[in-house]
Amino acid sequence: MTELQLHSPAFDDGERIPEDHSYSGANTNPPLVVENVPPDAASLLLVVDDPDAEEPAGQVWDHWVVWNVPPDVGRIPEGWEPEAATEGQNDYGEVGWGGPNPPDREHTYRFLLYALDTTLGLSPAAAKDDVYDAASGHVVGKAELRGTYPA
Repeated sequence: MTELQLHSPAFDDGERIPEDHSYSGANTNPPLVVENVPPDAASLLLVVDDPDAEEPAGQVWDHWVVWNVPPDVGRIPEGWEPEAATEGQNDYGEVGWGGPNPPDREHTYRFLLYALDTTLGLSPAAAKDDVYDAASGHVVGKAELRGTYPA
């Protein structure tokens, strides 16, 4: 069976995320394409974070946490406002997408997609750690896309 895949028509894996998707740009999520979702997936979980922020910010910076994404989503459009999924709070203190905004140097951003065999009964106030705790033991597939953004 082919593994879960995540890619973007806006940038290739490991390449630069376009400025429109940055926090100081249009601050819209890049379009994403989801492929090869396992048949036993009941929902998808998408986390976008910045592990390079640990030194300047003291933590891995969360840019987007979205759960209960329908497994047949296929495409996540630019500027997506999900109706059937739940967006959590990012580390800017906002709900939804908060684009790249590195304070010190180029950072690498992880787009982490998980296929889950359940849906998560969490409120939008849930933090990423709460979401990961609820998803523990339910991951049936994982994909990763990386993008960079200069300071």
